Amino acid sequence: MSGGEARAPAVRRPRGRPAERDGPSGWRPWQRDVRRSLGGGDVSPGRGGMKGDFLGLWNHVLAVLPAGPCPQPQAAMAARLVKRCACLLREATLVSPAAAPAVVSVGRLRLAQVGRRTLTSSATSPSSHFPRSLSGLLEKEHVFSARPQQQEVDQLIEKATRPEELLELLSGGHCLHGNHAALVLIQLSRLLSDKPEHKASLMQDARFQQLLQLVNSQIASVWHGPLVRLLRSLYTLAPPSACTQLQSVEQEVRWRLRRLRYKHLAFLAESSTAYMQQRGSQELLTELLVSLERRWAEIEDGRTVVALMAKAGPLSEPLMNRLEDKCLELAEQFGPDELRKVLVTLAAQNRRSVPLLRAVSYHLVQKPLPLTKGVLLDLAYAYGKLGFQQTQVFQRLAADLLPHVPSLTSGEVARCAKSFALLKWLSGPLFEAFVQHVLDRAQTVPVPHLCNVLLAFAHLNFHPERPEQEDQFFSLVHEKLDLELTGLHPALQVDVVWALCVLRQAREAELRAVLRPELHGQFLEAQSPKDQGTFRKLLHVNASAQLEHPGYAGPRLPAAALVPRPSALDRKATPLQKELQDALKGLLGSSDRGSFAVPTQYGWVLDAEVLLDPDGQFLPLGSFAAPHLAPPRGSQPLPPGAKRLAFLRWEFSSYGSRSRELLGRFALARRHVQAAGFLVVDVSTVGPGAGCVGVPPPAGEREAWKVAFKATASGSRSGPPRPSLRACRGEQGGITD
Repeated sequence: MSGGEARAPAVRRPRGRPAERDGPSGWRPWQRDVRRSLGGGDVSPGRGGMKGDFLGLWNHVLAVLPAGPCPQPQAAMAARLVKRCACLLREATLVSPAAAPAVVSVGRLRLAQVGRRTLTSSATSPSSHFPRSLSGLLEKEHVFSARPQQQEVDQLIEKATRPEELLELLSGGHCLHGNHAALVLIQLSRLLSDKPEHKASLMQDARFQQLLQLVNSQIASVWHGPLVRLLRSLYTLAPPSACTQLQSVEQEVRWRLRRLRYKHLAFLAESSTAYMQQRGSQELLTELLVSLERRWAEIEDGRTVVALMAKAGPLSEPLMNRLEDKCLELAEQFGPDELRKVLVTLAAQNRRSVPLLRAVSYHLVQKPLPLTKGVLLDLAYAYGKLGFQQTQVFQRLAADLLPHVPSLTSGEVARCAKSFALLKWLSGPLFEAFVQHVLDRAQTVPVPHLCNVLLAFAHLNFHPERPEQEDQFFSLVHEKLDLELTGLHPALQVDVVWALCVLRQAREAELRAVLRPELHGQFLEAQSPKDQGTFRKLLHVNASAQLEHPGYAGPRLPAAALVPRPSALDRKATPLQKELQDALKGLLGSSDRGSFAVPTQYGWVLDAEVLLDPDGQFLPLGSFAAPHLAPPRGSQPLPPGAKRLAFLRWEFSSYGSRSRELLGRFALARRHVQAAGFLVVDVSTVGPGAGCVGVPPPAGEREAWKVAFKATASGSRSGPPRPSLRACRGEQGGITD
């Protein structure tokens, strides 16, 4: 531009208002894109082409879309919408001229009802891809019509109290449509939920079949909420497996899964997954689980996530992982009941999700949540089943349960005691209260509940503090067992007598009852892990009869049954066990001076065994008698003053939680080994006199062990302290067998 030319003054537009770029015909650019996307046909204002009916549809499109430049996604949406309207009007030209205005009026009425709301359509709807008859298109469009107002028949359905009242609606002159039929079927299932004997006669009723046919013919017009409830109701009514109406409802639900709200999907998962598995509706169940997993972020409340974890979580591992993440996100909003349901669900599935357990434990400890008796019992059960240790939670559970003990039933006391036994948590005041509870109900306490309490006491090696209370409790136990021991299940008989052996309360009559051939013969060839565990307890009972009851003259296990099985030694060595073996091998020098992993006829395995002469020198094991082996070996007696040492390894799991006392079975093992003539060398990282957990210094390793041997042989404790070694006589320790 030359310098002499005059520059046109700039037109000043209001701030924030986009410039209009209308063409000569008044169309905006994005509107031309819509017209171009139609693939031809002049629909510009003021021109020929489609008549006023289409212009009415076009004006509605302009009403629901923004003025000004339209983004590309909205332009594409407008193009699809107008193309759908054009397809509808083209179908109208194929019918008779008399019918065409009615069709157009129906289309106008439908759009007028929708108003300025956003119009949506199914991405999977065949009508968006293939032309079909006009009646089919209109029937499909009913799915997206507005919900009709409540009518008189709706109130009659809600107020019905008898199935006959619902069935009479078909012949009462009422105009029923698909939604009404669905609601009637839903109400029928509710009324018959507690009357299963009437369901068979209902299936034969012609009016019921008419309802099914009505729903089947108008299934596309049933709204989402009634549809999912209808499916659940049909499942509960249990129609025949070949019922086509039920299959039609299932297929319609599959088609709508992507359009259903998440609460509808959760309702299906909570109420219908079990029925889907029973009826073999695997395709619907699979698609439902996939939809729940993909849309997990839509969960907004704790009840939904807890219900899905219980019902749908076990069926899909990816879904369960998503639900656990959502549960972590919503844990702060959970109340006591939600926390209880989460833990019980994890326990029922044996799913030890450590992050989720930590989060729940944190909120239980930090928040002053009111915990009822039922919640406390369920929390104790869940923690015990999952084996999750949280000291502060256990302290609160024990403290909160103590005031409720007098109001507990015998079954609840047994359940609570068993839960704390699984947790290895011994609360003295709480267990003393359990003892008093049993004594107060001595005449009414069932024997199975008493057995469970006894097993919990034996597992924790619990003895009542007051001698008179202890005598009363075990007198009650012996009185009950004298009458009903032989009537219990064989495995429970063995468990009860084993528990009495742990607590040093077994009598000869009770030993004789479980060592008789008629009972122990069932477990000699045990193959299942449970039966093998029962057989090991029989070995311990037999050892108690042999070592702790010198006057016992009753039946015992045959000699062939005492031979250790190969499975007794098929265990991976622990770090403490490897440390013990390496230290002993370096100290002994020769392999004939000691043995490792020695199985005994008492059902226990010694971690190591050595012989010492009166001067503290090692003796070869193979030269002397070994009556503790099965079968016994050697015949030469030990020299006068010789000592037989047994090394028993105590792992962390051998002790109670936050305790330095052995659990019951390990205390029994130590007693048996001592009664067999051994001096016990306790190798542990926990226990009285052990100091702190740690690895001993490498310097002076041999000297420390020698001092320990001499201290053991002389019956005194001396030498440098070693955290993981205690050479002692009569101190508490532990063993793993």
